[in-house]
Amino acid sequence: MLNIGVPELIVIMIVALIVIGPARLPELARAIGKGFAEFRRAMDDVKEELALDKMKSGADDLKESMLFSRKLEEEEKAQAPEQKQEPGQPPESTGPSPRPDNP
Repeated sequence: MLNIGVPELIVIMIVALIVIGPARLPELARAIGKGFAEFRRAMDDVKEELALDKMKSGADDLKESMLFSRKLEEEEKAQAPEQKQEPGQPPESTGPSPRPDNP
């Protein structure tokens, strides 16, 4: 950024004192300080808005993924309806029945 050391800062202050004058220098310093404070507040607001937008985007992505997974589950249920079994009944076999080993 700016590499301003103590000697350069002293030279800038002396030039400002000569050019602006001792009567108006406090006013100018106050105005510059207010301007920097306002700029900093504006930058903080922008950073906060960006963070909120990022969180909203993440929440929207999460919502979409949850809705997509729910839709997939519903499609799977619609394709393979559940078979109801009564308690105590063995599950129904869809393949060929096993032959007894005893002749």
